[in-house]
Amino acid sequence: MCVQYKNLRLSIFISLALMLAAFQVSGQNGSPPSAGAKGLSMGNAAVNFHDINSIFSNQAGLAFLDNWSAMIHAESRFLLPEIKMINAGFAYPTSFGTFGLSVSYFGFDLYNEQKIGISYARKLFDDVAIGVQFDYLGTSIAEYGNSGRFTFEGGVQARLMEMFLVGAHVYSPIRVSLTENENLPTEFTAGVTWEASDKFLIAVEIEKDIDFPASFHGGLEYLILDKLALRAGVSTQPVQNTFGIGLFLGNLVIDIGSAYHQELGFTPSVSIAFQQKKKSSGNAEEPY
Repeated sequence: MCVQYKNLRLSIFISLALMLAAFQVSGQNGSPPSAGAKGLSMGNAAVNFHDINSIFSNQAGLAFLDNWSAMIHAESRFLLPEIKMINAGFAYPTSFGTFGLSVSYFGFDLYNEQKIGISYARKLFDDVAIGVQFDYLGTSIAEYGNSGRFTFEGGVQARLMEMFLVGAHVYSPIRVSLTENENLPTEFTAGVTWEASDKFLIAVEIEKDIDFPASFHGGLEYLILDKLALRAGVSTQPVQNTFGIGLFLGNLVIDIGSAYHQELGFTPSVSIAFQQKKKSSGNAEEPY
């Protein structure tokens, strides 16, 4: 009876994966995770993040951290218990650059994927940084065993004309096979962020998987209070509307976000991060 129950759960998960693939919403299959609830709520326009969330979107952003930072993130895709994701990240700046460690888990007990990344980021100039991450990707399927692959990713960020940030990131640029007929996704992302003021920004980016059409990601953030930010965004391939908030409680940051797909429903997400923030010239803490 227990074996039949497990097989049923595995069959349900496979059916869900096929349904998601029909909507071009892959389960995970080695794709990079969301850049926390902050990234999800901004349409995943996260290639220019300068905080701990950048460990999942563009490791070059870690070079701008002034102190160690850590986070944990949970996401339930379309409110389905078999499609849950948990991520954690830690970054530590030194005089030689910033070192980071990230771990991700996707799936459930009968089928799950794991990712472990070791990252390094460094400033080339005051406003230009590069970053790289080496990844181990594992897959576990009940009664079929485990498998693992290695790949890498990296990116660059730069500030132009004070108000503009530009960034680019590549994931798994060398083709790595998962099965005889399937490879890890190779993805290129490039984007621009316009910091209109110290309270408002707009981010846009294009992402291209070499096997699929390009997708658009756009998001905005508005700091309506010193301790509260409102966020919204949109993404394509598939089309999703996103929204969320950020709460700045001293060194603790709580991000809450959600994405909405017209056919599949809501994907709620929450992140908790700790970062010792830099003091501004006016002795007031800068936003996270």
